Amino acid sequence: MFNLLKKLFGGSNERLRQVLAEGAFLVDVRTPSEFKAGSVKGAVNIPLDTISSNLSKFKSKQHIVVFCQSGIRSSQAKAILEKNGFENIINGGSWYNVAKLVK
Repeated sequence: MFNLLKKLFGGSNERLRQVLAEGAFLVDVRTPSEFKAGSVKGAVNIPLDTISSNLSKFKSKQHIVVFCQSGIRSSQAKAILEKNGFENIINGGSWYNVAKLVK
């Protein structure tokens, strides 16, 4: 069960900390209203239902961290991006998890 959760939600925060320190592209995949209510400093809002039509925004990004309210939508966003050839994506899980790690 732990391995399944680790696969879905990105594993330990150590790798996440590392890519955040390297200036990862932070993507909040929640709705615009959720994003306006609070998000991670420096994040952009690309809602899950618009990921496929915004692939150009992800090109040439060294590291990409996707996150949402709980990690479920960001898991779906990660899968969409990987299906489109992106390999450098981390599911940060909840925006609270990512926010506490952003310096």
